[in-house]
Amino acid sequence: MGLSGLLLLLGLFSPSWAGVTVQVPGLQVPPQYASRRDDAQKLFTVSYDAYKQFAFGHDDLSPVSRGFSDGRNGWGASVVDAMATMAVMGLDDIFEEAVNFTANIDFSRSKTSSTVSVFETTIRYLGGLLSAYELSDEKFPVLVQKAKEVADKMAFAWVGNNDMPFGFMNFATNTPTRSTSNIAEAGTLSLEWFMLTKYTNNATYGDRAARSAKHIANLASPLPGLAAQGIDPATGNAVGSYVTWGGGSDSYFEYLIKYARLTNTDEHIYIDTWKTAVDSSIKNLLRKSTVGNFTYLADFDGSRIRHVGSHLACFHAGNWLLGGKLLQNQTIIDIALELNEGCWNTYAGTATGIGPEAFAYISDDGSFTGGNSPSTAQMNFYNQHGYYITSSAYILRPEVLESNMHAWRITGNTKYLDRAASAIDAFNKFLPATVAFAGLNNVNSVTSSLIDDMESFWFAEVLKYLYLTFDDPAHISLDDYVFNTECQPFKAPPALDSYGGSGKLVSAKPFAAQSGALPAVSPNTFVKSGVPRGSR
Repeated sequence: MGLSGLLLLLGLFSPSWAGVTVQVPGLQVPPQYASRRDDAQKLFTVSYDAYKQFAFGHDDLSPVSRGFSDGRNGWGASVVDAMATMAVMGLDDIFEEAVNFTANIDFSRSKTSSTVSVFETTIRYLGGLLSAYELSDEKFPVLVQKAKEVADKMAFAWVGNNDMPFGFMNFATNTPTRSTSNIAEAGTLSLEWFMLTKYTNNATYGDRAARSAKHIANLASPLPGLAAQGIDPATGNAVGSYVTWGGGSDSYFEYLIKYARLTNTDEHIYIDTWKTAVDSSIKNLLRKSTVGNFTYLADFDGSRIRHVGSHLACFHAGNWLLGGKLLQNQTIIDIALELNEGCWNTYAGTATGIGPEAFAYISDDGSFTGGNSPSTAQMNFYNQHGYYITSSAYILRPEVLESNMHAWRITGNTKYLDRAASAIDAFNKFLPATVAFAGLNNVNSVTSSLIDDMESFWFAEVLKYLYLTFDDPAHISLDDYVFNTECQPFKAPPALDSYGGSGKLVSAKPFAAQSGALPAVSPNTFVKSGVPRGSR
């Protein structure tokens, strides 16, 4: 055997025919971190045991009151959302129990009085079912059957010749709520519906979701490649002119590059639009704090920069790292790592070591946020940490740890392992509730009250990202899988040699938006004050 063959077996050499690689070849977790994977798994098993005891079959555990809530239509979101994590962790007994539960879900109608979110149902239920099917070596076809059942109900959200679905459905009557939406709701469907096409051989599913994403990508935008947050499925037009990588827009941008990788499509629009969005963000939104020189991505309200950030938006570092590797663009990678530092700083600066729901900062062009000027206390905090808190809650969100995991897999720098370990320690210290774990009302208080809710993404995202950070990097490798926005892994085909798209940026078009009210961005009724919306 030649040297290259030996190195290939060892994972230290990637021949040209192997395609673009994302992870550091041959990366291994140093032995001193091995126990941390078990720590992450324990967080999961303790949480799921409590869910089984007090809330099984309902959507979420209420860990303080030992009750439950049904914010996702009462179909058992925590079971379905957690299944892929169970498979990744090798928890076969509770996985099969979850399969048996899932086989009996009745998706014909909501079990609550609420309408059905097409976006949330796609990323949690449809994505969870299909990822679990793949990760269990396709042993349980009932998972595809249930995925098809729920997708066939959601399909009624596309009305007539509309390219985009309405955001909410009444499953009992198969009628959508005819109202405005946002690009995250309408543009975060392509991965899951493509996977449903893969396992049903029905192209209609994937085509329908891809048409929605392409419609958004083809719209004129306030900044090149950066679609306005608001959308009206009835007219196909943008609503308002707000631009953000945060809630209401985030996963639309995320899926552009991920769809290109998952499908290896020869349609350039996905790569070209994502590349233009990143280029435009670097030119127009990138800001440095006047204290600490931290890198952040601002919002744009159509006329002014808003110096704001959010936990939700902090996925961007991981997404840019993935895209930068696929495009073999070191500039994007370097800036992504800087953005990751800015987001981690929001964890490092608080009393609990856990980051807030929303924050703001000051750069050399000012401090405008669209809201109140910072208080004296906020300015004092800013002068110490390079950001200040505008919404102090932590509702068990994953995005900072998501980007941290990508940074570890893509650079091999063990500081990212140290950070994940510190998050585990902070969770064990500050989040224990009556049972399991709960969010915090104030991340900057070591005596903060708890939020009586444990959303399903705690199982699907936070604990899976932590586990994978310390797991063998060859297991669920970023070179072999694409994650949906709920951290549900989908098997990807072998990578292409290049993901350059057409090699051109998307040309700007004259932009004009219609006016209209927009839905709340990631609302959570348990949080005392939510993320400020810039979607008007």
